[in-house]
Amino acid sequence: MGKARIKLKGQIRSYVQWPLRFSILIIVFNIIMYFVNIRAGLVTSVFAVIYIGISLALYFKSRTIVFNDFISFATQYGQVQRQLLRDLDIPYALLDETGKIIWTNGVFEETFHIKKNSQKSINSIAAGFSSARFEEKESEKSYEIDFEEKTYRVLMKKVSEKSMMGNSDLVEELDDDSYLIACFLFDETEVRQLRRDLEDREPAVGLVYIDNYDEAMETVEEVRRSLLSALVDRQINKSLASLQAIVKKLEKDKYLIIMQKSCFNKLQENRFSILEDVKNVNIGNEMALTLSVGFGVGAKSYLENYEYARNSIDLALGRGGDQAIVKTPDKVTYFGGKSMMTEKNTRVKARVKAHALREIIESADELLVMGHQITDIDALGAAVGIMAAAKTLNKSAHIVINDISASIRPMTDSLLEAEDDRELFLNNMQALERADKNTVAVVVDVNKPSYTECPELLNRCKTIVVLDHHRQGEEKIENATLSYIEPYASSASEMAAEILQYINEKVKLKPIEADCLYAGIMVDTNNFMNRTGVRTFEAAAYLRRNGADVTRVRRLFRDSMEDYKARNEAVSHVEMYKGKYAISYFDGRSESPTVIAAQAANELLNINGISASFVLSDYQNKVYISARSFDEINVQLIMEKLGGGGHMTVAGAQIEGVSIPEGKRRLIETLDRMEKEGEL
Repeated sequence: MGKARIKLKGQIRSYVQWPLRFSILIIVFNIIMYFVNIRAGLVTSVFAVIYIGISLALYFKSRTIVFNDFISFATQYGQVQRQLLRDLDIPYALLDETGKIIWTNGVFEETFHIKKNSQKSINSIAAGFSSARFEEKESEKSYEIDFEEKTYRVLMKKVSEKSMMGNSDLVEELDDDSYLIACFLFDETEVRQLRRDLEDREPAVGLVYIDNYDEAMETVEEVRRSLLSALVDRQINKSLASLQAIVKKLEKDKYLIIMQKSCFNKLQENRFSILEDVKNVNIGNEMALTLSVGFGVGAKSYLENYEYARNSIDLALGRGGDQAIVKTPDKVTYFGGKSMMTEKNTRVKARVKAHALREIIESADELLVMGHQITDIDALGAAVGIMAAAKTLNKSAHIVINDISASIRPMTDSLLEAEDDRELFLNNMQALERADKNTVAVVVDVNKPSYTECPELLNRCKTIVVLDHHRQGEEKIENATLSYIEPYASSASEMAAEILQYINEKVKLKPIEADCLYAGIMVDTNNFMNRTGVRTFEAAAYLRRNGADVTRVRRLFRDSMEDYKARNEAVSHVEMYKGKYAISYFDGRSESPTVIAAQAANELLNINGISASFVLSDYQNKVYISARSFDEINVQLIMEKLGGGGHMTVAGAQIEGVSIPEGKRRLIETLDRMEKEGEL
């Protein structure tokens, strides 16, 4: 390679050429001297020739020396840089754009046990390396891999070959934007361990309530009640002592729990075995004690975790107790809830709620009462009960229903005839037009805002009342002025009938109104066979005293021949799954396919060997699932996994945008997953 091809530039070029440039000044000076004196000019010319000759000789000689020194420095500098990269403590590799290794340093070779100058693909040397391909606008990416009990953060940076070679005299400018990849690995094993230790030491705050303390104490002799209470205390403390938890008894049936997150994780892995441990405490008490547990985890402070715990325990109580609920900033997790809630013998709560509702009604201008979408007879019955209470207090009330289905049309026709009020039933648009800040929205037989007949009404009305018997889920109606949710109640109509007895002594129901409430109880209990308690029959007796006629109700709700055949068709499609789940569907023509599906699910439970029945139907571009069971299977938990809810033995779900076969597939997947995780 000829040295003449190498050209200097910049300041170093000026430094080498300055004697030659000074020669020009001497030549000019020499010419001037000739004008001054010829003899002096000759002397100056001799000096100029000698100077220029010496400058040229020194220029060519120094130029060679400078080139040699540059080449020597560059060689030594490149070797130093290369050695520094070889000895770098951080694993480093240079890859081509396909992920093939071009060059590695010593630590990289030692870490991944590869030879020097290995040409392997980065994906082949260790599991966890992602594709080396970069997106068009992506310049770097970072992720973590695990290798030989260590954790590394991988940083890949794109290095454009065009930018590297664009000013080079050795290669032509590249047309395409090809690139190399600089791959760095940072050992974050200790950082991850420290992070894990910090997370394990985060606080977890819990509240534990005994659901049926007073009821259980009444079933044992008075002299043994203190022993039962002491045994429950001992069991709770014993179950949590091994987890290094602080247990503070707040009241006779309430406890505060504080523990580290690592210990809480063990409690969660055991699926809150404390629930079963307390149930096993028995000294002759006829009723087993059950717990509601609420935990708050993952918040930034103890106070915020405590608020999470409060929300969790309220949700657990609203869902019927005998379960644990864990709330984190991201989600809510449910455990337990497999047993039926014990019916409360006292009516104190019903009386307090009735008095509160009376005050709300008296201060309102108008009431708008609505149930869930596709209003059934229970929602209609409860709405009629609230409307009767409003009329007694001389307030106007209307029921919001968009589509009156065939299942409730006989009752709505009778109500319109008896009330002689054209505006008794309003659709969504009419209800929203009437709503203002002094209007009270009363929601019955549902506690999920998205399931209500008119969700927009909840945002329009300042005062909201919720009356429901379904277990609460994560989605709930926020900012309700009065919320009365009792999962042990058989129906919303039963709750409305109880409230009517306390809201005002002057309440007098019309026979058709009593029929409507009675029908709601009868349908939701499947003719008083499911979820009936003492208070259910007392509510039915109150309605009978107010003129409800069993024969008239049965006549109103007799099936047509078409519906009877449709129900039998749904039953005929049944398939047994795992020997205990009956799964069927209804895809025939009917004005109320969801009602047919619900009736078919009830029918299937009468077959020996079936523990739970599920019937799917398609209505208004949604697949509705009606689920029924005996007490050994909690269908509410199953339906919640599919976005629905309900009771332990009666539940349902709506899945939008799927077909019946797809809905069936999701149901089966949910059953398999819950059985595998021990939730069923």
